[in-house]
Parts: sequence; structure tokens; C-alpha cells
Amino acid sequence: MSKVTADGSEIYERVARLHGLAVAATDDGHPGLAARRLRQGLALLRWETGAPPETGDPERAALLARLLTSLAHAEAEQGHSARGTELLDEAQRWAPPAELAIVQGQRGLMYLRTGRTAEALELLDLAVPRLARGVELARVLLNRSVIHLMTGKVGLARADARRSAELARAQGHEVIEAKAQHNDGYCDLLLGDIPTALAVFGEVERAYRRVNPGFLPVLALDQARALLAAGLADEAGRTLDGALDGFRKQRLMQDYAEAELARAQAALHAGRFAEARAWARRAENRFRRRRSPAWALRAELMRLRADLAGPARPGSRGAPDQIARPGAVARKAGDLAARCAELGLRDESEMAALLATRALVAAGNFAEAEALWSRAEPVVARPGSGDAPLEVRLGSGSRAAPLEVRLMRRLAEAELASARGLRGQALRRVRSGLALIHAHRGRLGSLDMQTGVTALGSDLAAAGLAAALANGSARLVFEWSERCRAQAFRFPPIRPQHDEPTAEALAELRHLAQQLHAGEAAARRDPEIRRRCLELERLIRERGWQLPGARESLAPASTGVVEAELAAAGLALVSLLNVRGRLLALVLGAGRCRLLELGAYAPLAEAVQRLTGDLNARAGRNLRPNLAAVIDASLRRQLATIADGLLTPLLPSLAEAHGIVVVPTMALSAIPWGTLPGLVGKPVVAAPSAQVWAAAQRARLSSVADGEPPLLVAGPNLTAVEPEIEQIAALYPKAQQLTGSAATVAATLEALDGASIAHLAAHGHHERENVLFSRLILSDGPLMAHDVQRLRTAPRHVVLSACDIGRLVVRPGDELLGFTAALLYMGTPTVVSSVAKVPDETAIAVMAAYHRQLALGLSPAAALAAASASVGESSSTFVCFGAG
Repeated sequence: MSKVTADGSEIYERVARLHGLAVAATDDGHPGLAARRLRQGLALLRWETGAPPETGDPERAALLARLLTSLAHAEAEQGHSARGTELLDEAQRWAPPAELAIVQGQRGLMYLRTGRTAEALELLDLAVPRLARGVELARVLLNRSVIHLMTGKVGLARADARRSAELARAQGHEVIEAKAQHNDGYCDLLLGDIPTALAVFGEVERAYRRVNPGFLPVLALDQARALLAAGLADEAGRTLDGALDGFRKQRLMQDYAEAELARAQAALHAGRFAEARAWARRAENRFRRRRSPAWALRAELMRLRADLAGPARPGSRGAPDQIARPGAVARKAGDLAARCAELGLRDESEMAALLATRALVAAGNFAEAEALWSRAEPVVARPGSGDAPLEVRLGSGSRAAPLEVRLMRRLAEAELASARGLRGQALRRVRSGLALIHAHRGRLGSLDMQTGVTALGSDLAAAGLAAALANGSARLVFEWSERCRAQAFRFPPIRPQHDEPTAEALAELRHLAQQLHAGEAAARRDPEIRRRCLELERLIRERGWQLPGARESLAPASTGVVEAELAAAGLALVSLLNVRGRLLALVLGAGRCRLLELGAYAPLAEAVQRLTGDLNARAGRNLRPNLAAVIDASLRRQLATIADGLLTPLLPSLAEAHGIVVVPTMALSAIPWGTLPGLVGKPVVAAPSAQVWAAAQRARLSSVADGEPPLLVAGPNLTAVEPEIEQIAALYPKAQQLTGSAATVAATLEALDGASIAHLAAHGHHERENVLFSRLILSDGPLMAHDVQRLRTAPRHVVLSACDIGRLVVRPGDELLGFTAALLYMGTPTVVSSVAKVPDETAIAVMAAYHRQLALGLSPAAALAAASASVGESSSTFVCFGAG
């Protein structure tokens, strides 16, 4: 090789600058750009592969070692792991003794990125005491903190992250400081403190946007993992889609594959099993090409989880929970458990063994499942770790295991106990698992997350209900149905943050939403305004996700308490359950609890969806007679289908009841109960659960008319509102009225706080994709479901005379979100609202009659039934929610 000539000092300065620029590019997540700069530096130094190291020019040798070390990382990040290893070997040949620790640290990082955590930790442990330079030591500590995170050693990870941040801060290295803070936040995530983790990630995001924007996709990946831990699978999926796009553009292939794996998990949690398998297989192939065996095993595990959760082929027929070839899944999972253990992947090994146990139970091979559960199998210790041989000992698991492993453990125990006929033991294991979910929910202050986290225990809830059904006791089934539904209502409401960023976002959102509404009324659409509204909604939601939970919760209501409330009111309760596609009804009342099978769930759900569409279509103006006749005929068909499938088997059991409390499930929450043949004119109240109804009933009866005048609010641009408000105001001479420009959001919220009766007549919109922003349109913009959560004292009785503002988004576990649900969560005992669009003339007639009946002393449910019957409207879509 030719030596660098007398102008070498100038060349060395250029090479050093190129190296600095390359390191900055790597820090910013652009390994391709970094590699190009590093190759330019190597060309300036006239380096050739395999050339023998020269001792005559130590400065050149040191520069070559640094360039080769950095290039090794850049190549590996782009998926060229073998080339990265070769370059590190070259760097080690050129590095002076004082800089060998830097090469060691870089090799440790490469091992870390390919999942060889034990070898990586050994190298980084050797490098740390040999590094004196602040920035280099900060980098190695940062990387070592990642290893501790991956192996669940949160205390060590936090110590390394915080020491790294201190060193970086002292050196003025903002990028490393931000990354160390990022790792610190991930420690909170592993400890189950999702709000704190997301708050830290929010701070890190602001830092990355300022000093390191290329690392934003990496942060997005971890934010998505936090959302998955809160059960928000769809939101996590959208976040991951953005991260994948960033990784692809930056050629960060390890991160890209990790995002694919997280995408598989999001699809699995959302019940899209074929999609989960496809994402997991893509990630597995990519990890194998990168020679990342540990990560490939994680992807294989995710694929097997999807295999166990649902049919192997899209469109497979059979029961919804049917497992295709469970024996094959069991064999693969058992083999995977051993391979994971050999690489020191303890949690993954246990998860795979649990999958094998569950698959054996599903295959009917109970003896082998029992054997797998009871035995401990020694496997190879992690290379170089010095640990004792690892054992996969099922059922004994450490409390430090991730939540999903602990939940899977409880599920496997419950299924195995049920297979042995030990239903009591099975129910105890399910109860233990649901308690973990409940404690997890208690750490979350956001209603969005409290309702989402229930999805994490869906399989456990199904196992508990199945065990209760096998027992044959209707009361036991009722108890378990209540234990598994609408659990977010057991926690006191947490008022959302209203700090300056949130307040500014809300103000801008209200202003833009008003513009959007005006444009839509004039048949104009502005996609830019809509895009900005979605950005603001996301920002406000993210602020809410950072709220800590109350932890304290109400105990489940006993069946006896519910029965006493029903008897006092002369009501019967019907609780609907969808169990493996079959609709069951629990009827509670008159001292009895009966369990009835009603038939298939799917046809009824389809009929409800069609009914909603017909009602919305019929509410439109200027319908041609022929079209109106077609819609009316369809309406009658859907109502008959729902009544025949739902009510015909139930009515004999309900004949003596003065009224009915319905606890619907899933799509049946959209039924306008008062329109069904057999229920017209009969008081009906819909509640999220029997416990919610009983609590609302007690609250309603304890706060009966105290002489406080009602609140009447009229929104803008509704010609029918004025006569509606006038008729109602005639019944309440002292009513507080907010109309015209006085009906602002602030004035309405102030008057709504603690109101005895509040009647709000306005344009309304149910926002299905972002239900916390379902809204009523007032004079200065929308009053949103998010705003309702800020009330200090819940109003006692709210009437929402607005289109479809009673619609709900129903999450797993029959957790509810929407404008009406927001009021119920706040503690409002009674909400009357519509589950479909309402013609103006119907709204005026029903609402005026409703308040007349209330003034006569009828209960809300009875008043609504009488009002609908008195105006001859069998298709009134108003429903009494909560208590009646």
C-alpha cells in the first residue's frame, strides 16, 4: 500500500471530519449515508482489504481503525452482518491498544443487534472499565442498558441509561443524552408504568425532532409497543405503519424487521390471525437473512401464537376458536421452547412451552399436556453467562415475567384444569389472571386505555365463562359474565390534563372543527383542515395516555345486590352473551336466574347493522315515495328478525316485569329497544353491565328532584330546535336556557356541571374512529366527549336530542366508548340519546312528550316508553341508558 505523503495532516483532518459526519449520520439513523462517508475516508487513506497493518504511522492506523469500526456498524445496520464482522476483524488488526476497547464495544453492539445478548454483554462488560473518554463510555453504557432491557434487568438498565445520560450531558452530546432518556422510559414500560413511559417518550420525541430526527421511527416502534401493552392494537398498528415507512427509507433493516414483528403482534391482538402470521413470517425471514437467530425465534413464536389462536387458513370454516392441527402446533412449540432456552430466551421459552401445553389440551392429549406441565427440562445454559442451566418449569413462573407470559400461564393452567374436570381450580386460575389485568388497568388514567386493556384478557375471560357454563349454574354464569364485562366502570373517572399544550390543541381543534362543519354544510370539503384535526386529536389523546391511574376500584356487585335493586323497581334484567358465536341470555328477576340459548349471534348482528342503515336512510329528507317504501319494508324485516331471534324466547320470562334492564353485547348495543315488536310502550333501559345499572339506579334514586331548574341548550343551524326548546321550557318556567350565541362550549360545560336535568338539542356526530371526539355542535364549536371528562360533578340526568350521539364503539369485554358512554363513566345515572339519526319532527314530538311524562312523575325509562307510544312513533330511536 502507498504511504500518505507529506500533506498527510491535511488529509487526516479531512478524514476525521468525514468520520464525524458519518457518526452523526449513524446517530440520526442513516447508515447508508454514513457508509458512503466512511468509504470516502478509507479511500483518502488508501486502505485496501487485507493489507498488513503498518506501525510507522500510528495516527493513520488509529484513523483506519475508527473508520472500519464505524463502517462495520453501518453495514450491519443495512443487513450486511457478515460484512460487518469482517470489517471489525480488520479494525481490530489496525487499532492501537488504547482503542481496542472501542472495537470491542462496537462488536458488542453488533452482537446485540443480532440478538446475541450474552456475548454482547460479555464484550461490553470488558469494554466499560477500559474506556476513559466520556462520549465513548456513554455509548457503551447506552448499548449495555439495551441488553439489560432485553433480558429484563430493569434496575441495571436504568442505572446504565442514567449514567450514560450524565456523561453525554457533561460532554454536550445531546443525541446520546436523548437516546439514554429513551432507554430510561423503556424501563418504565417494562415495569408496567405505561403513562410514565409515554410521558418520557413524549419528551424524547421533542428532543429527537430537534437534534436527531432520523431516530423518530425507532421511538415510534417503542411507542407502539407501549400501546400494545395497553391493548390499543389498532392504534399501535397505525403507529407501526409510520415507523416501517421510516425504517425502509433509512435502510434500517433490523429495526424494520422488529417493526414487522410488532405489527404481527398488533394483528394477533386485534384477532386478525392470518395477517399476524403473514407479518411474523416476513419478520422471521428477514431476521434469518440478517443472521439474527434469537430474533428469528421470537418471530417464529409469534407465528405459532397466531396458529394457536385461530384457523390456519383465511376463511377456514368451523367454530371461531377452532385450532387447525393442534398436534402439529404442540410439536413445533415444544421444539421452539427448547431452542429458545438454548439461546437464553427465558420468557420466550416459557411462552412456547405454554403454547405447547394449550395445543395438547386442544388436541385432547391431556396426559402429555399434564406431563409437560409437571416436568422440568434442563437445557443448555446461556453461552458465557456463567448461569446455572436454565429450566423451563411451567406454573412456577417468576413475578418478573412480562404480563403476557403471566396471563398465558394462567390461561394454560385454567384450560388444563378444565380438561381434568377441575372447574373450581380453573375458575381460580382465571380469576387470578383477570386480577392481573385489573391491577394493570388501575395504573392507567386514560379511559381510552382502561377500556383497551381488557382485550389482553379476552382469552382468559372466555375460559372463565366456559368453565362456568360447564358447571351448569346460571347464577355462576351471571357472576362470571359480570366479572368479564365493562370493567373500566369500576374505576373512578380521572379528569384529563388541561395544561397549556392541551388547551391550545383543544382551542385550535374547536376552531377548525367549526370551519369543517360549516364547509360540509355548504357541500365543501377541505382535506387539509381534516388532516390537521386528526393531528390535534392524536396529540390530545397522547396527552391523555400519560395520565396515571387511580388504582383504587369498586368491588364487583353481588348478584344479591342486583336482585334487590331489580325487585325494588319491579324490573327484570336480561344480560346477553356471545359465546363462540352462540347468543345466550341470562334473565334475572323475581328471585330467579335463568339461562336461555337464543341462537346464532351473527344473523342478529347483521340485522342490527342493516336496521341502523335503514333508520339513518329514513331520517333523510325528500325521500322519493318508492325509495321510502323500500326502506320501510326493510325496516320491518330487520325488526322482525331481531324480535324473533331475541325476544320471542325471552318474553315469557319477562311478562310479569314492569320494565326491563338490558345488558347488550357487541353489535347488539346499537338496538333501539323501544322499536322492537313486543317492547313498544314497555320501559326499557340499556346498561353496560348489571353492576353499572345497580350503581346508577342507586345514584338516581338518591338524587331525585331537589328543585334545581333544568338546563336547556340549543345548538345552531337547526330550525327544529327552537320549537323543541320552547315546548320543553313551558314545562320548566325557571329553566336555564342557553340559546343562540350564548350556547358556547364553556357556558354549557359550566352549566352542565352537577345539573339535575340537562337537555341538549344540537347537531351531533358519532366519531367511530376516534370516539373521544364524538361531539355536539354549539355556537362556538364542538362540545366533545373528551370535554365531558373534565366535569367536576356529573350531571344527574342528560337528554341528548341529537343524531346518533347514543351510538357506541364496543371493545372486547363489552367496554364502551362514545359521547353517551363518557357521561356514564363520569357518573351520570341516566342518559337518553339516539342510536341512529332522528327526523326533526320525531325528535320534537318525542322529546316534548318525554318531558311531559317526567313532569308527571314517571321514571326516565317509563317516560320515554310512554312518549314514544303517545306520538305513535314505533321507530323512535331514543334509548334510556344507565338507570331508568
